[in-house]
Amino acid sequence: MAKEIVDQEDISLEDNQLVCVITGEIKKVKAQEVNLQSVALMLNEEYGFDLADMERDFKIEYTDPDTSKQKKQKVELVVFEQGKPHEQEFISRICIIHDDKVKDTDKTKGLAATLENAMGAVESCEFGLWANGSSYHFLQKEEDALGFDSEFTDLSDFPGEGETLEDLDRADRSSSRKPANDSLIKVFKRSHDYIYGNEGRKKDAFWQLLYLIFCKLYDEKRKFIPSEDSYRRKFWVGVKEKNTAEGCKKVADRIKSLFKELKDDRIFSEVFSGSEEIELRDKGLAFIASDLAKYSFLDASIDVKGTAYETIVSNTLKQEAGQFFTPRNIVKAMVEMLNPSEHDRVLDPACGSGGFLVMVLDHVRKQIAKELYPDLEGPLLTEKFSSFEVNERVRQYAENSIFGFDFDPDLKKAARMNMVMAGDGHANIFHVNSLEYPNWEHPDEIAKINNAVNRSLMAMKDIATTNGIDAREKFDIIFTNPPFGAKVKVERSIIYKEDGTLNYKLGQYSDAPEVLFIEACYNFLKPGGKMAIVLPDGILGNPNTEKVREWILEKFKILGSIDLAVEAFLPQVGVQASLLFLQKKTEIERQLAQDSEQEYDVFMAIAEKLGKDRRGNPIYLRDEDGLELLFDTETKYIVNKKNGQKEVKTRREKLKQLDDDLPKIVEEFFNFLKEK
Repeated sequence: MAKEIVDQEDISLEDNQLVCVITGEIKKVKAQEVNLQSVALMLNEEYGFDLADMERDFKIEYTDPDTSKQKKQKVELVVFEQGKPHEQEFISRICIIHDDKVKDTDKTKGLAATLENAMGAVESCEFGLWANGSSYHFLQKEEDALGFDSEFTDLSDFPGEGETLEDLDRADRSSSRKPANDSLIKVFKRSHDYIYGNEGRKKDAFWQLLYLIFCKLYDEKRKFIPSEDSYRRKFWVGVKEKNTAEGCKKVADRIKSLFKELKDDRIFSEVFSGSEEIELRDKGLAFIASDLAKYSFLDASIDVKGTAYETIVSNTLKQEAGQFFTPRNIVKAMVEMLNPSEHDRVLDPACGSGGFLVMVLDHVRKQIAKELYPDLEGPLLTEKFSSFEVNERVRQYAENSIFGFDFDPDLKKAARMNMVMAGDGHANIFHVNSLEYPNWEHPDEIAKINNAVNRSLMAMKDIATTNGIDAREKFDIIFTNPPFGAKVKVERSIIYKEDGTLNYKLGQYSDAPEVLFIEACYNFLKPGGKMAIVLPDGILGNPNTEKVREWILEKFKILGSIDLAVEAFLPQVGVQASLLFLQKKTEIERQLAQDSEQEYDVFMAIAEKLGKDRRGNPIYLRDEDGLELLFDTETKYIVNKKNGQKEVKTRREKLKQLDDDLPKIVEEFFNFLKEK
């Protein structure tokens, strides 16, 4: 999917308003309305139904069987047969949409009272959807044996434009739907909540869901295994399979055998220890698998997968560890500004769940795809991101060039999973305290790091072999957001050697971890290597850290500095921070700097707006009166036809734009480089 802002319309919105994607009308922001917009976009992009064939708030007429009186029922959203008049006899899909307070068993608004009644009144409509934002029910209408009454069957999905129910049930179906909008986030959250609430697995709901997610990923990756002559899905659920105990058992057996297979796979064995088991009941497993099976994870964008993954990780590992994600827009800006390529070895020495590494992988993936398919653009190019040729190059790059260290073993595992989610084979993620490298108390892990670095040197034909065989002075680029704050203590033994001399020169000025990490990063960088680091403003401005700044100026060339608004890490933690971009001086550059004072220009910027407020709510561009601006936007997306053909479609819509200074700052940074 590709979006291009065409121009700005003279329309503004109040805070509680949105523009309907179907009608273009301004509507009040309510939970039900938001759900309706989400369903409309889902039907458009994932199922291939044109917005022109949809209508909202449509009144269906029917005869009450008890009183024989004519009645009307208002339906939130209907889809008509392609190109046909918007009349009841041409309705092909009926969608009942509520907010999440309405339950599917509600006597007046629930499944039977609304969807079944409406579908029964429309002879042409075989399929329907009941949704409340957190629960989705797909129904099929069939006549009973005598042909008098309608029977309704619960489905795992219904067909899209030009599809049949049989198409969904084919095991040789090679592609699933590409998730649009917030679909994958909702599926992940819905699945997690189901395991947590219905399976009695409050302690390991997160891990049980991840096992299923990785089964799905592994199943999709099987398409690229040379021995797989004819790819047939194993992670799939027949449209009616979850409705019987026998069907649920078949699904469970199929997926559990897939999980055993993936644990022996070279890629996934790096993520799992081998003792893990899927321990959900057959019914719960089939329910969740039917939701996950609808979507292609490989085809989903990094933003979609990353946000969905972070949504569930942030509610478990991160909060338990007292750590928080670096916001994606900050990560993206840092990566774009240093612009890593396929020839750069990259490290995050405090990688957490791998946000920087995944963004680097995505950045390089786009470069590779453009190189391999120079004539493609927009959604046709985006589709190639998951092609075998691109995936193979990305896998090799990740295996050779991307490294992550973290002190938390659970976050190491989460980072590896995140990398696999991003489409990489595996990456070099290690459990180590970067401040103690190379003298950490676990020599086996240090040996693994050194071996991986040396394999990387050989694979990349890198002649940089300074300092023997370890990881110091081996990295071209470092991205990191090191732990900082008064609560994070660094042991004295890390700063000082047994004889009392310093391991870290900066240790004589400060024992703060963020200060020591600057020197650790310096040690890991090649001469001439670059780094982007998040630092609290105190280091850059407080009088008592002047010596730290002098050390930085001696060792590095300052490429740029971006002062972040206080909202940057809120609502998780309030800290005034900056992004610092540095380049390690070569020995010659250091000597020249000592001989004479060298002046050079430094890029500096202030990011006053970061697209969110202090509570984490999104903020949008506004006009002089404080009203949110709307921009006329073209959205291009691909619809897969039944005959295997692909069609690029365009949707014009009026969208708000986040009030975020970072994309503009990145653009100005490259203008600054051109002018130097």
